[in-house]
Amino acid sequence: MRKVLGLGVVIFYLMIVQVASVAAQVPEQPRPQEGRPPAVSDRAAAAAEAAAIKEEWSVTEHSIRIGGQTIPYKASAGTTLLKNEKGEPTGMLYSVAYTRSDVKDLSTRPVSFVYNGGPGSASLWLHLGAFGPRRASTVNGEFTPPAPYKLVDNNECLLDKTDLVFIDMMGAGYSHAVGKGQERDFWGIDEDVAAFAQFIVTYISRNDRWNSPKFLLGESYGTFRSAALGNYLQSRDSVHLNGICLISSVLDLATLTFGAGDDRPYIFYLPSYAAVAWYHKALKNRPGDMLAFVEEARQYAQGEYATALYKGAKLSATEKAAVAKRLSYFTGLSEDYLLKANLRVTLGQFNVELMRSRGLTSGRIDARFTGYTRNLLSESAQGDPEGPAVGGVFTALINAYNHDELKFGKDRVYHNSASVGGNWNWRRGAPGGPGGGGFFPGAPNTQNDLAQAMITNPRLLVQVENGYYDMATPFFATEFTFTHLGLPADLQKNIKLNYYDAGHMMYLQDSDRVSLHNHVAEFIDRATKP
Repeated sequence: MRKVLGLGVVIFYLMIVQVASVAAQVPEQPRPQEGRPPAVSDRAAAAAEAAAIKEEWSVTEHSIRIGGQTIPYKASAGTTLLKNEKGEPTGMLYSVAYTRSDVKDLSTRPVSFVYNGGPGSASLWLHLGAFGPRRASTVNGEFTPPAPYKLVDNNECLLDKTDLVFIDMMGAGYSHAVGKGQERDFWGIDEDVAAFAQFIVTYISRNDRWNSPKFLLGESYGTFRSAALGNYLQSRDSVHLNGICLISSVLDLATLTFGAGDDRPYIFYLPSYAAVAWYHKALKNRPGDMLAFVEEARQYAQGEYATALYKGAKLSATEKAAVAKRLSYFTGLSEDYLLKANLRVTLGQFNVELMRSRGLTSGRIDARFTGYTRNLLSESAQGDPEGPAVGGVFTALINAYNHDELKFGKDRVYHNSASVGGNWNWRRGAPGGPGGGGFFPGAPNTQNDLAQAMITNPRLLVQVENGYYDMATPFFATEFTFTHLGLPADLQKNIKLNYYDAGHMMYLQDSDRVSLHNHVAEFIDRATKP
């Protein structure tokens, strides 16, 4: 009995060893997550990923009265899928398109692609400030009080002349990365241009707009984008444009940088300093005619002032004192301050020094705006009072408008700006190409892109809108850039510059918003003539 029991134990033991051996040869299966089987988890993850990559659209019908006529239009708010060269989904760009509903022949109807700058900004400023059918009501040149705000019909909407497509760059508005894409993949001069070009080509294909007149309308960095984008669309996609409108333009960022050893920005900013000092009555002997005074500042800046700065350390004490006296006349700053600044006052220094005695700092985006200076000993401006003055109203109304009237994004956050920070890629493509800087990197510049776009398409018209009180993109720097494109005389005639008694966002002033509409409307008419 004892032997039999012993044999059974041995047999049982051998069976256990065999089973363990077989089990060891079977690959280990993933453990199910607590609470649900793996199949359910996989299906849910796949469904969530598919939902994230699916485009979403809301289409609503409206009408607006502009210039005595009632215009019916369709508003299409939604996301457009972008893909990489392998055809893989990488991002969704949010846009709002306004198209006139009663147009039968689309070849007679222009379409304009509109965006702001930054880099990083959403298009809400031009959308609710200048050209869209609904407008944020703001206080001219002053802080707009908190809610409730007013959203009103925009009598200066451009739907009387063109269909409008407002585009938010990646990471701004409701635009976001999907699939294998990351937002930073789109954050760079060339990367951004490629994304906008893909969107535009997709839009005109889906909506049968290949034979419609086409325009680019950008503001600030949006003008920098437009120059490169226009060239890219024409050279790569054969999408030829009728016109490019540049609102508060900069194509050469070195003109704004106050870089070491580069005296050009001081020259370019002087006429703007003069206009702002005149506006705020900070001059000892204020002339009666602002335009004549600004022209006098132009001539001095490019003449005696430029000559003096060129001498550098060779400038004598007597010459230096004479220049300080003239600069004080134009800027309202004291001769002592100007001498201590070595005749070179940066924008931040000017904005805080101009009205230091009043305890005020003037704005950068629009120098008509002022704010209290917290630190009266500060050497440089600590902020831009224009931003808070209008930021609250635009933020509130773009969200309310998207949700209530466009019926989009109710459960989402609309980002006024992408969190670009220092992640923007300022380097261009291959040396020798558009913007290529050779072995050493140069300051970011797209003026060669614009010049090439105009050479490629000799019927391309360019119009530039400038504000006298714009300290972000000074008009004199823009004038210099556009007289140094290296174009043949016949093509130089295709460029027109307009001016406004306002700042960077000239549409914040009622009278200038009317002028802006009229200038752009006339530009579209000129650019669509046979």
